[in-house]
Amino acid sequence: MTVALLRLRPRPKLAIALFALVLVLLLSTAFYAGDTESLVAEWTLDKLPFSIHLDTEATPRPEGTCSPDEYAQGQWVQSSYKTRPGPLSKPISSDGQVEVLGNTTATPEKMSAKEDLLRYARMNGCASGDNFWWQFAAIKEEQWDRFPRVFDWEWVPGGRCTQESGLREWVVEEVVRELVEGGGWLLIGDSVTGNHFFSLSCLLYPHVVINKATSNARDRPQDLYLNPSSPFLSNLQLPDGFNMTTTPLVSFRRVDLLWSVDDLTSMHKGLHPEFYIANTTFELFGKEPVWTSSPDVYLDAFLGSLPTANYKTMVVSTAGHWTTNLFAGYHRAQGSDKSTLPVDSSPESLDIDAVSDELEPMLGYDGLLVFFEEVMARWALAIQDRLKTSLESTSTPQQQVLVRAYLPGHDACHNERDPWVEIKAERSFSYNWGEIPKYNEIWEVSSL
Repeated sequence: MTVALLRLRPRPKLAIALFALVLVLLLSTAFYAGDTESLVAEWTLDKLPFSIHLDTEATPRPEGTCSPDEYAQGQWVQSSYKTRPGPLSKPISSDGQVEVLGNTTATPEKMSAKEDLLRYARMNGCASGDNFWWQFAAIKEEQWDRFPRVFDWEWVPGGRCTQESGLREWVVEEVVRELVEGGGWLLIGDSVTGNHFFSLSCLLYPHVVINKATSNARDRPQDLYLNPSSPFLSNLQLPDGFNMTTTPLVSFRRVDLLWSVDDLTSMHKGLHPEFYIANTTFELFGKEPVWTSSPDVYLDAFLGSLPTANYKTMVVSTAGHWTTNLFAGYHRAQGSDKSTLPVDSSPESLDIDAVSDELEPMLGYDGLLVFFEEVMARWALAIQDRLKTSLESTSTPQQQVLVRAYLPGHDACHNERDPWVEIKAERSFSYNWGEIPKYNEIWEVSSL
C-alpha cells in the first residue's frame, strides 16, 4: 500500500495568472508524469514534519523521474497553439524543434464565437455537458480578447522532467488503456478538484461519457465511464467483471475538509480543551455551508470491487475551505486573522505542544493551521490503516493515495493576459488564498 504526497512547491519568482483551463490542464499533466507510481518516490509520509512511522518493507519505493519540485522549476514558453496537434502535445515545427514565438506585429487572431475556444484548445468537446463554457470562462464576450493568446503559453518543467524518462507525453489512447486495464482515479476534494475532474472530461473526450446528473447538489457523485462508441474499445482488454455502465474510469466526490464536521468537532474538543474552558458555549463551525464526509465513506468507494469500482489511485486535495469563516471559532473579533508564520517556516514553527500549554486559545490562521496539521496527521494514519487492512484481505493489486498541493485563487485573474514571472504583492486576498502556501507547507517533507 502507498500513501504519497504530491506537492507543487511555489517558487519565489513564479506565479501563474492564467485562466482556469490552463491551471487544470497543468494539474492533469503534472499527475501523468512518468507513470503514476513514479510520483510516489519523493513524497512519503516518513519524511513529514509530524511523526508517522509506517511499515514500507513490503512496498519499496520506485525511483522518481519527475519530482514536483523539478516540475515547478520550469518556465513559461510562448509557442503558437497551432503547433500543437493535441491539447497537451508538445509544440513542434517543420524541423522538429519547439517553435518559440518572439514579438510579432502580425494582426492577432480574434475569437468571434465561444465555439472557437475548442479549436484553440485542440479539443473536440467535453463529456461534462453544456456547462463547460462557464468552466472555460468563455461566457463573457468582453473577456474574449484573452483568446487564443492564452493557449500560446506552455509550462516547460525543469530537472529530470524534460528527459525522455521524465514527463510523459499525454496520449489519450494510452491514458484510457491505463484507466481501464490498470485501474481508475478517484478524485477527492472541493471545487478545485472538481475543475481537475472537468479538465479530464475534456482531455479524455470523446472516449468517455459522464453519468447523468440526478440532482443539482454540489456534492452529487460525478463519474466518467468508457464510451461504448470509442474506437479504442476493440484494442482494450477489459478486466473480468468490468462493466462500461457501472465501472468508472474517473470519479469526483466533493469532500471539502477530508473529515466530516462531526469528526473535526470531536477531535477539536479532545485536542484543544482550552477553547471550551474559556467559553462554555464555544462552537467550532459557523453557519457557512460545507460539503464533506468521513474518510471511511470515500475509502469504501475507493476500495470497492468490480463491477462498481476498479480504482488504482485516489488523489486528494484540501485547503480552500479551511477558513476562519467556516471555522468561525478561530475568527478574531478584533484585528486580522492573517497568519504571522512565514511561508517557508520550519515544521517546528507549528509548535503543537506549546499551543496545548497556552492558557488562551490561539485564534486566527496561526491556530487553525495548527489544528489542520494535527488532523491531517490523523488522516494519514487512518488512510494507511485502511489500505493495510485491505491489502491483507484481498488479492487486488496495490492501490495508492496521492495528496496534491492546493492552488490559491487570484481576485483579478481575468484581467491578466500573460503569465507572471515575478510575484506581484497583493494587498488583500479573498477567502484564505493568502494562507494557502502555509497549508501546503504542512505536507512538505522536512528534508527540503
